[in-house]
Amino acid sequence: MSEPQHRELLGFSNQELTELLESFAQAPYRLRQLLDGLYRQRWSRLEQFTTLSLSFRRQLADSGYSVGQPTIEMKFTSSDGTVRYLFSFPDGQSVETVWMPEGDGGEAGDGSDSGDDELAELSQKLSSRGRVATEGSALTDNRKLTTGNSSALSSRAEAGASPAGVEGPAFTDNRQLTTGNFFRRATICVSSQVGCAVECAFCMTALLGLHRNLTAGEIVGQVLAVLNDQHVEIDRDRINLVFMGQGEPFLNYDNFMQAVRMLVTEAGIPASRMTVSTSGIVPRIADFGAEEIRPKLAVSINAPNEALRTEVMPITKKWTIEKLLAALRDFPLRNRERLTFEYVLLGDVNDSPSHARELVDLIRGLRAKVNLIALNPGPEIPFSTPEPDRVLAFQSVLMNSGIPTFLRRPRGRDIYAACGQLKHTTELVHLS
Repeated sequence: MSEPQHRELLGFSNQELTELLESFAQAPYRLRQLLDGLYRQRWSRLEQFTTLSLSFRRQLADSGYSVGQPTIEMKFTSSDGTVRYLFSFPDGQSVETVWMPEGDGGEAGDGSDSGDDELAELSQKLSSRGRVATEGSALTDNRKLTTGNSSALSSRAEAGASPAGVEGPAFTDNRQLTTGNFFRRATICVSSQVGCAVECAFCMTALLGLHRNLTAGEIVGQVLAVLNDQHVEIDRDRINLVFMGQGEPFLNYDNFMQAVRMLVTEAGIPASRMTVSTSGIVPRIADFGAEEIRPKLAVSINAPNEALRTEVMPITKKWTIEKLLAALRDFPLRNRERLTFEYVLLGDVNDSPSHARELVDLIRGLRAKVNLIALNPGPEIPFSTPEPDRVLAFQSVLMNSGIPTFLRRPRGRDIYAACGQLKHTTELVHLS
């Protein structure tokens, strides 16, 4: 007798689950029991579905069906509380997912409820130190904000200190906050593909190449498995999702969007607490704007002109900056929503004030904010992290031009969990 076909229930649409139930002559009300067990209870094994009859559970197992949550193969915990998960799948492939208690500041100023939460916390900390926070208050030291210190970056620069997002993390209080799974909010960084085909020159994931797309269930499964491991209660805890892990979500568009819909409608995570980052897959931007349920949109721009962007992001050869910006100008933003531009600063490559002025001209007129990311270093990456004064100068040009600009805090650099570092690294080395 041949081995039974393995079929993962996570990611099945409601219609597919309904047809499955009908094929086993089960009553329609079983659909809600199945969905509740999969997404609300987050059960990982069929034997946990005690709301279903024992005979039905045995029928499912004998027919090769399983829940489909991925297996935690390895788990790395940073000194700042960040956790990098290496998840494995039955076919031997694996992806990485990152848990960031207190997030990394990436949503502040994007016009969403979660972005407002970040701004409110920023304002509260600043006010407690006698400072007035504004929407463009990204000059605050984001690293020290996590420990209640609101010293301005400009003041630290004058004293010769480095700004947040440039040196390694210093999250002593964050580590204490996560003791016993206590946190005010957290962000999960989710992968959409095994590897990546986009070939950004500054990203360690690009070195893997693309192995395959993830199914909708494999995308959802990462989230559910992390929520279980961190003992999260969706109705109590504030959870944000960022689809910025391994892979280009818009090159796995249908599975990505199916996963989003299941996470919203069944797992109960609002779309307003989700963000997806794309390198600029122009045709999908229009498709994404037409979706009834969708996350917020972030675009990885990383250079202000065609020649430089092509050098660091070869995908620009297919979809030029001109085509990308045209698609973004037509993108239907919701009330108060801002586009987010992600800009990785590479030392002495794209981080000069003249580059900043070019970026201002490029995105002028768009309702947008900019997240600056000082390069997170890694083996085989031929770029350096920019000097602190260049980060400050770049940010000042944008802010003085009226563009809200924030520094993304590096999270988990010591375990290769920071933006651009996901490469299945299992042997950790010191990053200077």
